[in-house]
Amino acid sequence: MSIKAVAAKLFARKIYHQTKAWANKPVTTQLAVFKSLIQNAKDTEFGVDHHFDTIKTIDDFVKNVPVRDYEGLKVYIDKVRMGEQNILWKGKPLYFAKTSGTTSGAKYIPLTKESMPYHIEASRNAILHYIYETGNADFVDGKMIFLQGSPILTEKYGIKFGRLSGIAAHFVPKYLQKNRMPSLETNCIEDWETKVNAIVEETIDQDMTIISGIPSWVQMYFERLQEKSGGKKIGEIFKNFNLFIYGGVNYEPYRAKFENMIGRKVDSIELFPASEGFFAYQDTQKEKGMLLLLNSGIFYEFIKADEFFNEKPRRYTIGEVEIGVNYALIISTNAGLWGYNIGDTVQFTSLVPHRVIVSGRIKHFISAFGEHVIANEVENAMKQATEGTKIVINEFTVAPQINPSSGLPYHEWLVEFEKEPQDIEVFAEAIDNAMREQNIYYDDLITGNVLRKVVVTKVAKNGFQEYMKSQGKLGGQNKIPRLSNNRDIADNLK
Repeated sequence: MSIKAVAAKLFARKIYHQTKAWANKPVTTQLAVFKSLIQNAKDTEFGVDHHFDTIKTIDDFVKNVPVRDYEGLKVYIDKVRMGEQNILWKGKPLYFAKTSGTTSGAKYIPLTKESMPYHIEASRNAILHYIYETGNADFVDGKMIFLQGSPILTEKYGIKFGRLSGIAAHFVPKYLQKNRMPSLETNCIEDWETKVNAIVEETIDQDMTIISGIPSWVQMYFERLQEKSGGKKIGEIFKNFNLFIYGGVNYEPYRAKFENMIGRKVDSIELFPASEGFFAYQDTQKEKGMLLLLNSGIFYEFIKADEFFNEKPRRYTIGEVEIGVNYALIISTNAGLWGYNIGDTVQFTSLVPHRVIVSGRIKHFISAFGEHVIANEVENAMKQATEGTKIVINEFTVAPQINPSSGLPYHEWLVEFEKEPQDIEVFAEAIDNAMREQNIYYDDLITGNVLRKVVVTKVAKNGFQEYMKSQGKLGGQNKIPRLSNNRDIADNLK
């Protein structure tokens, strides 16, 4: 075992015990974060506007600070973008992470000198928890690849602008820089297809041990590797590749395809990062869910998803949440986001430590008939329908068909297969049964002949990639919504 591997194991032990200390005191930990945030921001424009000097309790905060999305904070963010100081947080942010918005066009999320280190620490600590639990540290001597956006940044009013993954690339620790791939030159390529081809050329003869990225784009990288190698399995090309790190989407719909492409099972670590904050990471291979980071400069509130659109929904804190309930995630951060709805929904899988799964998006659901189907349900249904079969899925999305040319309305599942089912109707029946087991409202609609059963529509090979390309969203951090309450994506795919 190398010196670097030994050092990694020792450091992993230290981080594990530090994490355990705050994770076992969730309410105390979050209260300390809350008080620190209010104290640090009380003299900002936002703090003055919302009477932070009078806020002594979380109830005070709820009374003074409403829940907002990006549009609700935009008037403050625009001032910060123009170089004004002490608006949402003291001073000026170091960066603005540019991200795609659904209703607002581009969004600009501030990153401060206080918030940025937590993005880096969380990624590191996820790997260290894996090392501590498994005892496996040999991979630290191999090459690591992180498929990400360009690190080229622009600057205005003393603030740098770029994609979060590109900003993070500037913070890679020195001890990893020799191991990290691709090269800076390749990483700066903007066109995604050109970039992937260049990454393949650089990495195909390297000892890759860790590969990280959004599954759909890592899949594209694997496909190009196989083309270049004459069809070899990824596990043959990279004999020591044993750890896949991912975030952004659920890995389960891709797992069978990945294991087939790799030629063996590899361990995986799930992350829950966003421009607004790094919220959670998988801290164990033995339990479901990701550890919610309660000591990372973020104060969390939770609104039950089925109450979210009420006039005044109740806001729950970490000591009040329950396992299995679908919550909209609301954050206040040391980057100056206050009562901010990030749009994601989570469910707790355990309490103390608090672990979550990402269950979907508060605006990404199907409820054309009152069924309120969420992403977690369709992903579970796809997993059940393919388990124990030879069916392999590349990608899929779901949309309602409200006005069919004949018959009852239905949910249409648009699926790009790697290996198709022998009988598409049997496959659709399996999906439908799994959906009915999970969602009582959907079951009632089928039973009551309001909806007919699931219809599966095959999407041509690379259809999803071509769709994303047509939208200018090929690669990087972009991803297909798992489901929509309209047919915009479905009709484009067809």
